[in-house]
Amino acid sequence: MRGLNLDQLITFATVVEHAGFTEAASRLGLTQPAVSMQIRNLEERFGVRLVERVGKRALPTAAGRDLLPFIRRLRDEAEAATAAMGRHRAGQVGRVRIGTGATACIYRLPPLLTVLRAAHPGLEIIVVTGNTPDILDGVEAGSLDLALVTLPAARAGLSIEPVCSEDLVCVGPRTPGNASGGDGIAPAALADGGLILYERGGTMRAVIDGWFMAGGIQPRPSMELGNVEAIKNLVAAGLGRSVLPAVTVQGPGDCNRFAVQPLTPRLNRTLGLVLRRDKIPDPGVRAMVRAITDMR
Repeated sequence: MRGLNLDQLITFATVVEHAGFTEAASRLGLTQPAVSMQIRNLEERFGVRLVERVGKRALPTAAGRDLLPFIRRLRDEAEAATAAMGRHRAGQVGRVRIGTGATACIYRLPPLLTVLRAAHPGLEIIVVTGNTPDILDGVEAGSLDLALVTLPAARAGLSIEPVCSEDLVCVGPRTPGNASGGDGIAPAALADGGLILYERGGTMRAVIDGWFMAGGIQPRPSMELGNVEAIKNLVAAGLGRSVLPAVTVQGPGDCNRFAVQPLTPRLNRTLGLVLRRDKIPDPGVRAMVRAITDMR
């Protein structure tokens, strides 16, 4: 295949299909000398005559007739490749690998991905969950295209842009004497009792620990878990209180299971969009980026 020119092959097939150099040149948008040059170069490449003139007509030789089926298959494959690349260019197909935390995966991504899938039904979306440091490692290594993580986060080779903020609240079990609302709860009051917090090592836990320590309290949780739904179930069972994003306790039935109080001082977490600085995003990645930035 080295040195084989697809344009020359298609020019030859066009000459044969229209039995002449002049008509082929018109169809291809070339001059007649350019068509003749391409046929001559192709014959030199194979070392055989491919076209012979019979009167005013250009007809294939025996070698030329044997070559035509191969050209038709190559032309079909080239057209299929062009169509496939066009679908990628339009963002109709492709693959996007996004990393995020478990909480954002459960509560933030589903509506976003629903809209994205409706607009790009052929787009394959792979979601990987983990703690922020691990997710950043994946973006740096190229195993993830982008990420939605809890800030603060910083890496020299990564672009990290704040997208939205979420209030964190105190979540306790709903009991006859324990309703939602009321005054904000301070670190000392919240630490006075069983605490069920996110596991250590994640940015969310670091944000929560920072809030307690700013109030002069070293949190000592009785349980630490990486799954927000597991935390909610343990809280609902009366085994302690937790600090969770408000969005996690706003679903149907949550008001009957949980007593939610604001925190004093107020605490929130910021979600950030992460991309490699040197990454050239394809249409699928650009569509995902637009969907995430629309969260603002």
